[in-house]
Order: sequence, then structure tokens, then C-alpha cells
Amino acid sequence: MKQPLSGYRVIDTTAMVSGPLATMQLADQGAEVLKIERPDVGDYTRLASNQRHGFSASYLNNNRNKRSVALNLKEKAGRDALLRLCADADVFVQNFRPGVAERMGIGEDDIRAVAPDIVYCSISGFGDAGPYASYPVYDPLVQALSSLASIQGGADEARPRLVRTIVPDKLTGYIAAQAITAALLARANGAPGQHVRVSMLDAVIDFLWHSDMNSQTFVGDEFDQARAASFIDLIYETTTGYISVAVQTDKEWQALIAALDTPEWNDDPRFDTPASRQDNIDARLQLTQEKLAENSAEHWLERLSTHGVPCAPVLTRTDLLSHDQIAANAILIETDHQEAGRLRQARPAARFSQMPAADYRGAPALGADTHAVLAANGFSESDIDALVAAGAIGPTHESS
Repeated sequence: MKQPLSGYRVIDTTAMVSGPLATMQLADQGAEVLKIERPDVGDYTRLASNQRHGFSASYLNNNRNKRSVALNLKEKAGRDALLRLCADADVFVQNFRPGVAERMGIGEDDIRAVAPDIVYCSISGFGDAGPYASYPVYDPLVQALSSLASIQGGADEARPRLVRTIVPDKLTGYIAAQAITAALLARANGAPGQHVRVSMLDAVIDFLWHSDMNSQTFVGDEFDQARAASFIDLIYETTTGYISVAVQTDKEWQALIAALDTPEWNDDPRFDTPASRQDNIDARLQLTQEKLAENSAEHWLERLSTHGVPCAPVLTRTDLLSHDQIAANAILIETDHQEAGRLRQARPAARFSQMPAADYRGAPALGADTHAVLAANGFSESDIDALVAAGAIGPTHESS
């Protein structure tokens, strides 16, 4: 039985994280993804730190299940080879700054000339228009411009803080993958191939509006969020480590009181309604912290769970590897990479009930599939030799 996207071909000219993550989602769901790379260095994440046998963890974790084709797109012969590959493709993805793909000769019009119904996806940093459109972009800049850094700081007047993971990059990848799939579905239902545009800035602002922009929702009644509800995180220290406890409803509040054996809190007018508990959040959280500091994480997690209070341990990255909940859902997988050795990664988050278990293939070496892909697409040995002589393709390797 095939995977959901089996039979679709994706030409992936992206690099770094947002684009490669998007196309890896498609590859994990069965699409044939041809990763087009510069013959000299390839995707820049290949050069990142934390490497084994020439493969960085960053590259491996965003390029699973792809095939690498090393083409020099600065050479006409390299661009012509790319266009031949596009002729039978369903999707083309690029994440150059706006205007660059067109100057390279691989803009939408160029690709659609050989593949009229292709889904062409452009991923950018700040969008196609505006004063920032042509600026170089990195994740922290989008966190800043989208107001995410201000939100993470806790209040408008507080010092902004970055989220300690590249949310804009990764979120954009997931949104692009979903949008590409939607465009393919629309095409299957009779719509023409179309241009899907996704920017990191669009992705983050859309993401924030569902929970963090209530103060800006009612036109004419906007207000600054100059004061944070609380700067105390819902992370509590115990005698043996940290846990998280979160209560919202009256039922959960009463369960917390019972679990902590603090009946006197029922008589405190600061906590008698959900609204008053929110108004006095700092006092409530401080009292909770003082009580939880009296015993171990193990003690409190068992007691809180018994009373039905939402809670969880705070795991380190190392702790996560052996936690029962992660193991029970088989979230982590281990595979053997031909060159990088034994790898641990997260399986795709979405699972399909009528699809077989995925057969994971490790991220390829630079140019590992160039010869095989070209040969399978009608290039003769003499054609390939001519491309090598012209500097249009890089050295070929056996696929990993």
C-alpha cells in the first residue's frame, strides 16, 4: 500500500530549515523529493556543528527521505537540466529572497513553461512587498518584527525575549507543507496549478493571533498590554526537580486544594472565583510554589495525578529519551544511516491508519543521487559526461 503522497514529485531548491522541513514533511508522506544543491557546498546546514562522519545533525533532521542532485544553477546547462527534471514534477519549492529565483531563470514563469500545472511554492522571510522584502532574514529578526519577542518578554514595557527555538523557521515549514498539499488537492479537483506564497512573517503573525492578540482584535478598542498578568511561569521547584501544574476550572482548583492539603485557601476571598484568582495570580502562584517546595517531584506528581490536577514533570532533552509517555507512543525512532551511523529522530507527528509503517531513508550525501536521477529522466551517459565537463553537475556518489 502506498503512502499518502506516493506518486508525486517535488523539486526542492531550498536550504537551511523552513524549506527543507516543509519538503521533508512531503517526503515522509511518500513524495519523491529531489533536493537540488550547489555542487560545492550544498545546503549550508551540512556545515553546521555537531557532526559525525561529515553529516551534521541539523542537516540530517531536516532532509530525511530525499534524494540529492547536485546542479550548478549558475551554468545554463545546469538550469536546463533542472528544467528537464521539472517537466514531470508536481511541485517546485524555492526559498530565495523575492526576485532572486527570477534572476536565476527558475522563477514561476520559467518553471511553468515546462510544467504548466505545477504547484510553485515560494517561501520568503518578510513577504514579497514592503521595505523588508529584499532583506536577509534569520529567525530572530522575524521574532522581533512579528512581536513574538515582545510577547515572550511578558508585557509591552518589559525587555523583549527570544523564544529559545526557531519557531518562525519551523512553523513556516509546516504551513508550507500543508499549503502545498492543499494546492495539490485543488489541482486534483480541477483547479490549475498555482503559486503558493508563504513568508515567515505571515506564518508567525497568523500563529500569534489565535491566542496572543486579543488586545488588538476589536477595531477601535485596542489597548497596550503594558502589564503582564504574571511574570511567574507555571514551573515549580520541588526538592528533587521541577514540575508544571496548571489549573483553570473551579473543579481543578478544588482538586489542587485537596492535593496540597490547603483548605484555608477556600476561605481566601482572593481566590473565590476564576476572575479573582486571575486578578491575584501572583499571590496564588507564589503560595502554590511555597507548598510544592516542601516535598519531592515524585511525591507531588503522584498526589496531584490522584486528585485529577493537570501536571507533568519538566524533562530535559536527555530525560525525554527514556520517559514512559514518549516510549508508549513510539515518538522516537532509530535508524541506520549508511555513513552517519545509528540515528535517533522523531517520527512524523501525523500517523495514517490505512498506510503502512514508513520506511525511513537517511538524508543523502551531497550529490548522492545525481547520476541515478538524471539517467532515470532520459539523460544518456554522454549527456551526463557533458554536464560534468561543463561544470553543471558535481561529482556523483552512490546514494546513502
